[in-house]
Amino acid sequence: MSPATMRRAVRESVTGLPREFWWLWTTTLVNRLGAFVVTFMALYLTLERGYSASYAGLVASLHGLGGVVSALGGGVMADRLGRRPTLLLAQTATAVCVALLGFVTGPVAIVCVAFLVGVTSNASRPAVQAMISDIVRPEDRVRAFSLNYWAINLGFAVSSAGAGFVASVSYRAGFLIEAGMTLVCALVVLLKLPESRPAAPADEAVRDEVGLRTVLRDGRYMAVVTLSFLVALVFQQGSVGLPVAMGRAGFSPADYGLSVAVNGALIVVLQIPVTRFIEHRDPRSLLVVSSVLAGYGFGLTALAGSVGAFMLTVCVWTLAEIVNAPTQTGLVVRLSPVHGRGRYQGMYTMSWSVAALVAPLMSGAVIDRFGARWLWILCAVVGTVAGAGYWLLMRRLPESALPAPARRRTADPAPEQGRTA
Repeated sequence: MSPATMRRAVRESVTGLPREFWWLWTTTLVNRLGAFVVTFMALYLTLERGYSASYAGLVASLHGLGGVVSALGGGVMADRLGRRPTLLLAQTATAVCVALLGFVTGPVAIVCVAFLVGVTSNASRPAVQAMISDIVRPEDRVRAFSLNYWAINLGFAVSSAGAGFVASVSYRAGFLIEAGMTLVCALVVLLKLPESRPAAPADEAVRDEVGLRTVLRDGRYMAVVTLSFLVALVFQQGSVGLPVAMGRAGFSPADYGLSVAVNGALIVVLQIPVTRFIEHRDPRSLLVVSSVLAGYGFGLTALAGSVGAFMLTVCVWTLAEIVNAPTQTGLVVRLSPVHGRGRYQGMYTMSWSVAALVAPLMSGAVIDRFGARWLWILCAVVGTVAGAGYWLLMRRLPESALPAPARRRTADPAPEQGRTA
């Protein structure tokens, strides 16, 4: 690809999105650039504080449990209070809790504060996704979600590389840096982002009809959430099952780090060009193919016997991740009522949070009882089931859930009228 062609591809990928989106994108990038705590929490607890590996696992689980609790709560807040107040409250509270976590020393205090960090840090996600849905035209949403996902991975890649250096100087400095960068995000929200929540319907009965019970009774949407959970369960094995399996096979932590680094590198390099290819294609086939590809990408790990082979399997499931993430989020938006986006996004976020809780338990039990090979076979089975589920569910998918054709890119987003300033 020539430099001119590359510049044109990048320009076409980033043009046409509103200024508010780019400020929100900036907060995502800054937030992930400062995400040190999750990266070195286990090392901090075991090396700096002298706690056991079991205790470190308990802290990580409770941090994840906090994310499960706040996924729904954050969605409700985004609908009731608004996207902007929810972001401000969540980010400010996260900064305070992260800073506090760097100073508490008792085992009970650490557990409690880690749980609060999980609650506050995850509460902003439904609001971010709902705000993107509000401010971006329907035909551009897959591209916008893809760019936001790209920012998450770029920021995390940089922060992961920097976490080791920061930890070698001072673990506490890492907590304070993350708290400070989270406050910067809150400041950007305060100064640059207007409220985007659509105006409430004039009919009070219509306005109040979307509650959590409404989401739970939406059979088609909950089926999508369930399938999302299955796919997330597979993807989580990249960080929970893969390192354990490689360790038991005699590979070093450096070997695992080198293998999984391919994931972040490919996402940074390929997310934008792949999104240009898929953004106006039928999400039904994309979700079926990406689910199966994820399952068999991890399934191929059963045949890997070298670092190079592990890296090739990571390439396969990373491609599935690149396709699945923006497509899935775009479908969630299209199946969500305008005045209930926060709750619907919260339920979708919860599917990933629950997967993050279940995946370590599942991988540990399967590896201990049957061996790592059976974990990868199970991943292939789960990916196949998810793909079949998407195929069955979406045979009757309404036209409103399909991406707008490219010719509508310049059209006015009539369905999105009525936003508050």
